Amino acid sequence: MQQDIQVTIVGSSNVDITALMRRLPGPGETVLADSYQLSPGGKGANQALAAQLAGAATEFIGAVGRDSHAPIALAQLEEARVSTGRVARSEQPTGVAIIQVDAAAENSIAVVSGANATVDAEAVAAAGPLQGIVVLQGEIPASGITAAMDAAAGRVVLNLAPVIELDHAHLLAANPLVVNEHEAALILQQLDSSDEPTSDAEPAIAARLLEHGLASVVITLGAKGCLVAEQGAPIQQLPAVNVEAVDTTGAGDAFTGALAARLAQGDTLAQAADFAGRFAALTVQGHGAQSSYPRSLANL
Repeated sequence: MQQDIQVTIVGSSNVDITALMRRLPGPGETVLADSYQLSPGGKGANQALAAQLAGAATEFIGAVGRDSHAPIALAQLEEARVSTGRVARSEQPTGVAIIQVDAAAENSIAVVSGANATVDAEAVAAAGPLQGIVVLQGEIPASGITAAMDAAAGRVVLNLAPVIELDHAHLLAANPLVVNEHEAALILQQLDSSDEPTSDAEPAIAARLLEHGLASVVITLGAKGCLVAEQGAPIQQLPAVNVEAVDTTGAGDAFTGALAARLAQGDTLAQAADFAGRFAALTVQGHGAQSSYPRSLANL
């Protein structure tokens, strides 16, 4: 295991099967796609690649199968020299995401967890110590998330996407919680023990999340940028970079990984979020998730 790891990502690794089409199908409808591609993905792996490309020595801990998809899932991480020595090989198949992308860059995604479902508390414990900033998402079992939070020696960045049930103590241990506006409302619903998600605007949601005890929150808002909220400080809205989006797949993961990298390098949360927004803006100008991530920081 590397001794200089700045960011450790514990999470999911998938192969993305992406179909490009003029419009997304409705329920029960068949739409002819223009093309398709196989590429590496998964929120955890995407974030690990983004953190490495954003300048932080990064390790990815997760699981893949023993099938033909496994080398595809790990190829770009290994090319970028992300540490993958603690990725487990499971008897379950490598996770798969089935993605549809339309001409307006909107997408719909169905995920088959496969080996990612084995990244539970037992697997995290077996992996051993977690170094640097630890980043987690919602595509592994809740027990794996909480075990990794308990094992983290330093700061924990929690991107609870998709939103799954976590006990309140672990939700509140995130610093920051990184979510989009829809996820923020669902997490506030969990903390409020409410039957319905709130209809409050994003700044009010961020303020209420802080009132529950979170140290910091970043709410991504797509083309409107992001909100940065920290205890004892005014909420800031950072504008988005104005670009023409081709494919938004993986942009949120790029943001989270880059944010963690910059936090590991000493940026304030607002500085890290500003950089992450610019990094993510570069990714939406190309197709795919990891393949669209910038290999150079020269334009940032």
